[in-house]
This record gives sequence, C-alpha cells and structure tokens, in this order.
Amino acid sequence: MNMKANRIVAFVFCLMSLMWGCSLGGGGNNGGNNGGDNCANYNPVINPADFPSTPLVDNQYFPLTPGTIFSYVNTITEGTTITTQDISVEVTNDTKLLLGVNCVVVHDVVYEGGTTNVVEDTFDWYAQDNDGNVWYFGEDTTAFENGQPPSKEGSWEAGVNGAKPGIIMWADPGAHINQPYRQECLSGVAEDNGEVLTLTASATVPYNNNTTFTNCVQTKDYSDLEPGVVENKFYAPGIGLVLTVTVQGGDEREELVDITP
Repeated sequence: MNMKANRIVAFVFCLMSLMWGCSLGGGGNNGGNNGGDNCANYNPVINPADFPSTPLVDNQYFPLTPGTIFSYVNTITEGTTITTQDISVEVTNDTKLLLGVNCVVVHDVVYEGGTTNVVEDTFDWYAQDNDGNVWYFGEDTTAFENGQPPSKEGSWEAGVNGAKPGIIMWADPGAHINQPYRQECLSGVAEDNGEVLTLTASATVPYNNNTTFTNCVQTKDYSDLEPGVVENKFYAPGIGLVLTVTVQGGDEREELVDITP
C-alpha cells in the first residue's frame, strides 16, 4: 500500500534467513542518499518455488482478500492548518508477475477536498511466501499536485533497475522484535524500513462507531530518504492496518473508518 514510512534511526543491520535463503538488510545511514548505494548490502533471494502459484495473502496481520475495500481518513496538521484526506484501498482480483512470483494487486486512491480531487493513485504489489511472510514487490504511483504534470516519483518494480522486494509483515512478528528490516529497496527512490515494537498494542479508530483493537502489532516505520520522520503503524489481527501515526517529523493520523467486504 502506498503508505510511505519515514525514519530517523542510524544503523546498518543484516539478517540472514536460512528458511528462504534471504538476506534482509536493515536501515541505512540516516543521511538519505548521499551518492552511494544504500541497497548494496541488501540481497534478498526470491525463489518462485517458495511462493504459491496462485497468490494468497492470508497473514492474520495483513490479510488481502480480493474485493475488500478499506477506507481511511488521514488528518494532517501543519500549524493552524488542518488537511483531511480520504483514502480508499481496494484489494483487486488482478495479479502481476514479478521475479517469477504472482503478486496480488492493491489499488490505493487518495482524495483531498472531496472524491473528485485525486491527489495520488497507486497500484501496489504483494505476495505471501509459503512460510506466511508478506513481501512488498513494488508500486506504480501517480501523484497530482497544484496543476503540475503528474509525477511518478516513488514508483519502483522488483527486478527493474536493481529494485529489490522487502518484508511488509512477518509470519511471526514476535520473532523479530526490535530487528530492523527492509520493506523495499531501490537506492534514491524506495528505501523504507521497519521494526516490530510489540504484539500487544491497542488502537482506537472511528471504524464501527469507535472500535478499540487490542493485541495489535505495532511497528516503527522510517525511510533513509526522509531522516527525522518516524511513523508508528498498528495492525489488528484479522483486519490488517488500522492506524498510522506520525510520531516524529510531522503530525499526521490515518485511521480506519470502514471496511467493505
């Protein structure tokens, strides 16, 4: 989904997973892209045999059932100015083949000032391996702003120009507490990282007349390209992402308001 992670931490971390023969490098140097390749030491090995031929994403913290539409409201506060965005995230029936892996296509649309004003239109690609880990294989995003020509900035596709997929949700998040991992990797374009903080977080959102979700996976999300910005995301079991809060470098709160099954 096109929800960019923003980050402030400085580290270089490497995880080795013999289960898939995959090296999942952690975040970069907290200095953004300085002419080097921040993804050089990150080398995931994607074997199509490790994924089902027909894509199925049923991870309890990140389920993607085709036909489901998640609706969110994002409130952005900048001084005395408050901007509200409506976000529609639809799990489509479409698939896309990347690195030999069939991915689920998710369509995100961000509206600002009404549903006739689209500010961002994105297609995201996800696949779940046979162990239950959900991988992010890229996005095709188009941004519209201030009458300028549409921008494709931030778009990337695993296997193209050196772009590498990353983990968006572990099969067992509890086994990765406080371990940095790559969510995507194309130097200078897509350098999002994450860390699992806890499996027992709570989040209250407007969904179903104000629902408090418990036993949520809470992550810290940040980007080598935006040092100083950090988000916390909350994933409820059986639902998926219910809340995103910018905790450093901004004031945004994106909340789940509805689910159309």
